[in-house]
Order: sequence, then structure tokens, then C-alpha cells
Amino acid sequence: MAKIMVQGTASSVGKSILVTALCRIFNQDGFSVCPFKSQNMSLNSYITMDGKEMGRAQVLQAYASGLEPEVYMNPILLKPTSDKKCQIIVNGKVFGNSTAMEYHNMKLEFKDMLKQQFEELEKKFDIIVMEGAGSPAEINLRDRDIVNMGMAELIDAPVILAGDIDKGGVFASLAGTMLLLGDKEKKRVKATIINKFRGDLEILKPGLTMLEDIIHIPCNGVVPYFRLNLEDEDGAVEFNKKITAPIDIAVIKLPHISNFTDLDALKSEEDVSVRFVTTKEELGNPDLLIIPGTKSTIDDLIVLRELGLIKAISEYSLKGTILGICGGYQMLGNSLYDPKSLEGSSDKAYGMKLLDIDTVFENEKTTTRVKAKSVNIKDIDKSIDVYGYEIHMGKCIYGHNAKPLFQIYDRNSENYSNADGAINIGGNIMGTYIHGILDGVEFREYLINTLRIKKSMIPKKSKEYESLREIELDKLADIVRESLDMDAIYKIIGIDRKVGKTKKEIERN
Repeated sequence: MAKIMVQGTASSVGKSILVTALCRIFNQDGFSVCPFKSQNMSLNSYITMDGKEMGRAQVLQAYASGLEPEVYMNPILLKPTSDKKCQIIVNGKVFGNSTAMEYHNMKLEFKDMLKQQFEELEKKFDIIVMEGAGSPAEINLRDRDIVNMGMAELIDAPVILAGDIDKGGVFASLAGTMLLLGDKEKKRVKATIINKFRGDLEILKPGLTMLEDIIHIPCNGVVPYFRLNLEDEDGAVEFNKKITAPIDIAVIKLPHISNFTDLDALKSEEDVSVRFVTTKEELGNPDLLIIPGTKSTIDDLIVLRELGLIKAISEYSLKGTILGICGGYQMLGNSLYDPKSLEGSSDKAYGMKLLDIDTVFENEKTTTRVKAKSVNIKDIDKSIDVYGYEIHMGKCIYGHNAKPLFQIYDRNSENYSNADGAINIGGNIMGTYIHGILDGVEFREYLINTLRIKKSMIPKKSKEYESLREIELDKLADIVRESLDMDAIYKIIGIDRKVGKTKKEIERN
């Protein structure tokens, strides 16, 4: 079965986006393709159609492959709760919480499961494109590796090694990585890729030849630096701090910010600027303030109070518009109780008291896909349809001065009825547990048009984020296909590219 693994010289060298591009290219060439990352560490997660949790990077890779995201694409997800602790998600469900050392000692327990699941995938797809994590040269982790060379050896996959030239020192990082690999591991590396290149390729070419002479591995291609409206690779996101368009949306960059992909759909609004703030001085007077999700709600709330941001947000709330999502929604309430310290180090904290709700954290984690309709939103002719997913361990209790924002009618494709979120009496402060709330057109259009009208701007129709994403994925495939030697890659994975049908041939048939 055809398979290939993209590893990198370090974190954030572009492994995720290269895998995404290869998935789309193979899909365009008529092959059934599936992404796979055995272990992902991320606070950006997603809920599948059957209510299971997985990393967002593999979600975009699934879309590039023409597939609905499923947890077999990312069997193990680690969600850091502090510098030394994390929540472990296995096959979409909470496995437990552990320290870094505890997890390091238990990793080998998952090898048989990963091998079995991968072998099942091989029966279903023509090509599997795998992604490593960090670097294979992390020699202190090598004996228990299940995501880089350890995984490649487990299922006998060829490897392409990617390096980021934008950071500088790409030749040293590629050569140094090869130096630290064992002899068997070196034989597994079939090619290198230089990623994020800016400049004149002719000036770079002599260096490529010298590198090949040193490590005895061919360079498959040089991918240029580019910007597309796709989800940012987790950990490599650029948190913009400048106002770049007429509609100014400020987002609080929480210390443990999670699911910042909730904001990606705003990129489809041409007159909207999204910037991240970390201090009260940076807040200013935005048209909309968003408080996003976090893995450590109470701890992050304490930090905001120490920075003076809570006072600044309270002052802003007298005239501005605020949207809280998940942990950000909880922060807007009166109080947060965490008697078992599930979310952080403190068991209780006072909220911003901008929504009349109280939050109690519970043992059971809610992970559901939902559809809902708006309720209690003023100045609209009909209810707004929304969709998304829930990932939270808290339950909110309504006070007298808060009303639900949405009414959920579908959970995991089953009929359901329950209130979600809250809106204040004035209608300018809203909160919801629904991630991806801005992906759908209706709520995003209502929200942004409300801001436009306040600024005496003409309302606009919003674009469908999903269709825009497909266009951007095709642009990505074009860039990478032009940059890499795809004939050589097909040879590495041992498949005849002529066997597949091109996208145009499939459309004709």
C-alpha cells in the first residue's frame, strides 16, 4: 500500500500544510487518500459527526482529501493544561490526565493500537499521507517515539524531511537532523523539501547541490512563502496586532487560547480586521471584542485580572459589543466553580459579571456536533440558523438578567432541545459554547452587518466559508505541485500516477 510521511527539522516548519497540499494533489490525481497523524499536541480541536474529538490540522487535511474528518486520522490528541500536564484524548474520548513524564512512560502501550488502525486504513485507501511531530532528531524521546521515526518504522513508511528556510539556518537544520538519526533511520529519508522560501531561486541552487553532497539525499523541491486563507498550522499562527481594515475586531489572546480557528471564517469578510491583544493598552476601542476558548479558564481569568484587562473590558462593555466563545463565555459570567480542579490550579474565581450566569465544572466532558436557532436577539425578522460543535466541561446556570442566545435542536444528528449561550438585556454582550459559530453565513452576516451599520457602512452579504476554503485548497495544491517533483514523490511511494484519474477526467465521467 502506498504511503509517505512528512517529518520536519523542528516544529512549525510547515509539515501540516505540506501534508494538506499532498492530500489535495493526490485527490486531484484521482486517488483515494487519507491523512494520518498518530499523535498530535494541540489546543485546537474539533468534534466529528459521531461526537469524537480530534486535532484541527487533520481536519483541514481531511477536507483536502475530500473526506469528512474522523478520529482514525488522529488517534491520539494531547491537550496541554499547563507546562507539564496534559489531557490525553484517545480515539476521540478522554483517556485521562497526566504529567509529561507519565505520558512519556505510557506511550509504548499505544503502539499495537496504532499499527492495527493504520493497517485497517491501508485496506481502504490508495495513499496515506502521514505527518510527524516536532523533529525526529529529538534524541531524548527516540526510545519511546510513536509519531516520527518510531511510527515510520512501525508501518515501514518512506520519509520526506522538510526544513523552514524563513527562520534561517535551513541547511544546518537539515544536515544536523540527518546527523542525529540512526543508520536505519537515515535510509528511510528519501528526499528533503525546503519550505517558505523568499528570494531568487537561482541564488539558492548551489546550496541545494552542496547539501545533497553532504547528506546524500536529493532535494525534491523548494516551496515559496505564501499566504492563503486557510487554517493556521497549530503553533505557527501569526497573531496579528494591527488594524488592517475598517471593521476592527479585537480578540483577547488568552495564555491558554484554544480553538482560535473559530475566527478563521472572518477572513472571508474583506472589510474586517482581526487583531489579538494581550494588554489593556492594546485593547483600544474595537467594533467587536471576542473572548475565545481556553483550556484553563480560571487560570486565564486570573491572569486577565492581574493585567487589568478585566477592568478595561468592563469599561468597554458600556458601549461596545462582546462575544464570548466557550471559555470566553464562561469568563463573562458572575462566577466559576471548579471543585475538582479539572480546568486549572484554582477551584473558584469571580467572572467579569457581564452576563448573569454562573459556571460549574463537571467531570463529564461534552463533545457534540450541534445545530441551533437564535433566540432573544433583537432587531431581526427571523431566527438565525447556526451550527458547530461543543467541547467543554462546564455547565452554566442562568440568572434573572440573562436569556439564552440559542436553542439547540440537533445534537450528533439526533433531535434534542436545550438552551445554549446567553445574551444580556441590552443585547450587546453574547456568549455561546458553540465552536465554529462564525463558519455559517447567517450569524456571521448578522454580526458583521450590525457593526457596519453602526459605522454608517453599507451592509453586505457574507460568503460561504466552506466554498472559499475549497478554492484556497486548490490554490495550495497548485503552488506545491509546481514547486515539487511530483514524479519523484510518486516513485518514492511506489505508485504509478497514471493509474489515477485527473480531476478533470473524473468530472467528465
